Amino acid sequence: MTDDRGLRTEDREQKAENCTSVVCPPSSGIRHLIFWSIFAGGLAFDLWTKSVVFAWLENVQRQGIAIIDGFLRLQLAVNTGAAFGIAEGHRVMLVSISMVALAVILAVFIFARGERKIVVVALALFAGGVSGNLYDRAFNGGLVRDFIDVMYWPGKHWPAFNVADSMLCAAVGLLIISSLFSPESCRKPAQPQK
Repeated sequence: MTDDRGLRTEDREQKAENCTSVVCPPSSGIRHLIFWSIFAGGLAFDLWTKSVVFAWLENVQRQGIAIIDGFLRLQLAVNTGAAFGIAEGHRVMLVSISMVALAVILAVFIFARGERKIVVVALALFAGGVSGNLYDRAFNGGLVRDFIDVMYWPGKHWPAFNVADSMLCAAVGLLIISSLFSPESCRKPAQPQK
């Protein structure tokens, strides 16, 4: 006997047994709750931190302050490009790419119904990160506000970043984890019968 997706009853029961809360697709209402709350919360947190940190550090000497001496600073920086200064000064192109990326992320969320919770969280983080930097590019004169400065080796600094950039990196990490630990990747290949 099969269901509306063509799964046999035994296969559906086996799939339910292998299903964990992170791996299985959530219901539609839960998907939307997860996605929209992380997206809106992440975007709001990104814009709030940029506003607060920039207002605070504008009057501080050298526009920065050490949080963990020799490792982590809050340092005002602006970026007219994408990651690592790529496409610097190409505001219209970067705004256009960001808008297309946001549309694709939303389309994947809306039209791909079988995502697992971890994928829904990743999509929400992507949407929040893209939107946070898109806001700066569109409404802050093309200048993305960065303020997190990490020194990874004495005298060597990672390019300054912000909460939106952190959300994008977390989303990539979650998608990698999702692909490595998906139910399909965990299945053992069927043993040939003799």
